[in-house]
Amino acid sequence: MSEINNYLEYINDYARRDQAGFVAGSERRYCNIIASVANRISDSGHIKIIMLAGPSSSGKTTTAKKLSQELLKKGVKAHEISLDDFYLNREDAPLREDGTPDFETVHALDLPLLKTKLGELIKNGESELPKFDFYSGKRSGEVEYIKLAKNDLVIIEGLHALNPEIIQELDNGKILKLYVSVASRIYDETQRIILNKRNLRFVRRMLRDEKFRASPVEHTYSLWNSVLTGEELYLRPYRKFADLLINSIHIYEPCVFKNEAVSALGTVLPESSFFNDAQRLIKSLEMFESIDSSLVPGDSLLREFLGNAGLSDQS
Repeated sequence: MSEINNYLEYINDYARRDQAGFVAGSERRYCNIIASVANRISDSGHIKIIMLAGPSSSGKTTTAKKLSQELLKKGVKAHEISLDDFYLNREDAPLREDGTPDFETVHALDLPLLKTKLGELIKNGESELPKFDFYSGKRSGEVEYIKLAKNDLVIIEGLHALNPEIIQELDNGKILKLYVSVASRIYDETQRIILNKRNLRFVRRMLRDEKFRASPVEHTYSLWNSVLTGEELYLRPYRKFADLLINSIHIYEPCVFKNEAVSALGTVLPESSFFNDAQRLIKSLEMFESIDSSLVPGDSLLREFLGNAGLSDQS
């Protein structure tokens, strides 16, 4: 994991002096990590399946895409499969004890269909895969046909990619297991935490939900505790199975998210149960210098949450 300087004073100083250089350096750090992973895969000669897991808004989708691009430079074609496309229709989701739908459990996925499709890919080298529409909350009528050539491999990404319910079906000798997440907090020079890892992921998710899922900030807040509970139950116990950990923080991200995030959080009204938390987050974000989003490369991981270019998606 590449070294980073995760102090508020350093971030603001660099943002004042050289915004373009700051952005470029942070992007380069992440790309170097992905290139290192691609080298390991290419050098191994036997890896055919990459399981890529991580919590909400960790950047799984872009990590998978970037890894595919790096592998292609080495003559290896990677086909990307998102576990999100195997969600059950929203009305069919399993329920918690209180009767509310549980979208975080592995059983919110259509496991029989998933196992069937992975089995077809492994045994026959081809399959038709479903596509999920997050706007409607249902599986769309579209399918994606994948046919594996001799040197191809598969990247399977999603919250549950390291869950034994899924990986026990696969040949462990041919798998590389990756865990991607925001793995750094941001401190001030007194060692006080300004933004913790969950804060950073929440800001990412909040902005993404507004842009890609037509979901207001209040709704993101209303789901967040269940998201975190689901991660504790269904993801973190399996993190230990990962072969490699990838820290997806882009240390300039609070600067580029600041204005949009503060505006969005400002819509949370005083009567809301989330008001105090939103105000605390606003105060933290206002400590950062602003960086215009036009400086963010079109293929940056942050485009998953900013939109408007490159590899924007819904991981």
